[in-house]
Amino acid sequence: MCNLVDKKCSNSSELAPKLGPDEAMALLASINNDWLLNIDTQTLTRKFEFKNYYQTMAFANSVAWIAQQNNHHPDMTITYRHCQLCFTTHSVGGISVNDFICAAKIDVLLT
Repeated sequence: MCNLVDKKCSNSSELAPKLGPDEAMALLASINNDWLLNIDTQTLTRKFEFKNYYQTMAFANSVAWIAQQNNHHPDMTITYRHCQLCFTTHSVGGISVNDFICAAKIDVLLT
């Protein structure tokens, strides 16, 4: 399996097309197993828990930086001790490799 952390997201739907279920499941195996793939809603989600609001916001800001660098932005829900991320690729109407690239980069934040 390719090293997703070293890849950059693509704005081209030809280079990052909508993935089929088998392709998405194969990529899911290459990221942290806390990520949840929902084939029906075409989303990749994960909920993160922290000790306090400061850590939660530091994480959220780091995610924002990664998202901006890759021009691929998740929906974020932030509460005092939790941050939930939800990726999908709107331009292709579903899951693309871009979602997995960003998830892999975010996983590195916590290692």
